Amino acid sequence: MTASSATAVTATVGSTIRWVRIEGGICRFGDQQRRIKVRTLEWTRTVLSWAQLACGTDPRPVTGLAQPDAAALARALGGRLPRSVEWEWAASGPTSRTYPWGEEEPTPRRANLRGGPGRSTPVGAYPDGATPDGLLDMAGNVWEWTSSTTLGSGFILRGASHNSPALYAKSTFLNAAPAELESDGIGFRVVREP
Repeated sequence: MTASSATAVTATVGSTIRWVRIEGGICRFGDQQRRIKVRTLEWTRTVLSWAQLACGTDPRPVTGLAQPDAAALARALGGRLPRSVEWEWAASGPTSRTYPWGEEEPTPRRANLRGGPGRSTPVGAYPDGATPDGLLDMAGNVWEWTSSTTLGSGFILRGASHNSPALYAKSTFLNAAPAELESDGIGFRVVREP
């Protein structure tokens, strides 16, 4: 899928995308716990799947999009990609959870990480890894593009992938990739103003 086909896709998307309201607050961001205010947003419950976009029946994440294409599709769906701090707030919450689900270590029932199936799985397949607010797949399965830039032409990735060690599933862990990278290990979710 290209960004130019995003408008056509949105015309066929019905109620398949579920939104979850995450109240704003003060995120203790990163390992240094910098206090940053985050506003209330609605989030797609999962990373987006091909089936949710009415592009067939594949329930696995939409991957293979460069960051600008993912951002364009998010805009076409009435939202945007989250900033890195917003993503961390949604994953860690006001108590600064170590993992999106809490303090317990990752298990195969909570997240699709290294040692699991070795490929992406249907979105929402790990309900034991849900955040208290009900967001799914915040750790594992595929990395998630954000709108936060790095030095150079890269963007921050959050959430870890099916090929990541458990350490990467931590709510504070971040990665980066060049904007033009089209990887089967990177997907995205959308946020919008309530």
